[in-house]
Amino acid sequence: MTKTIFGAMPARSARQMTVITTVRASRRLVVVAMTTGAVLIKIGELARLTGVSARSLRYYEQQGLLHSTRSTGGQRHYPATEVARVEIIRRLFDAGLSSKVIARLLPCVDSGDGAVAEDAFTTMLGERERLTADIGRLVEARSVLDELIEINTSYRQRIGTG
Repeated sequence: MTKTIFGAMPARSARQMTVITTVRASRRLVVVAMTTGAVLIKIGELARLTGVSARSLRYYEQQGLLHSTRSTGGQRHYPATEVARVEIIRRLFDAGLSSKVIARLLPCVDSGDGAVAEDAFTTMLGERERLTADIGRLVEARSVLDELIEINTSYRQRIGTG
């Protein structure tokens, strides 16, 4: 599992950042990439560093979650600091959030504003409630299916196939 230490550390100028990317090896983290400066990487390199497909990265960009510049040949170039952002986006998707919800949460990542952080917290609590309700509906659906399986099992036994 690749993990990027988020909250990239400021370097010597406002345009330079340090991003440390690690991989879990057994019970320890091993640094696999450390980038400082205004380094631009191509989409394939970002995909390799994050374990996210280039297609997904293009989708993230289409949804406004990720930003790139274009070369004169039209190739996407991402600041190396986007490695950390992609990791956050992946974790938010893994939490069952939609790209629209993630777009509402990302300003919290980019800002030190307490009101923005509070809004993100409220949004995450709302999403947790939504997931809890979905889980409840799925448990009910499974119970109904279990009843139907019992009925089918009895029927199959009566007709001699089960």
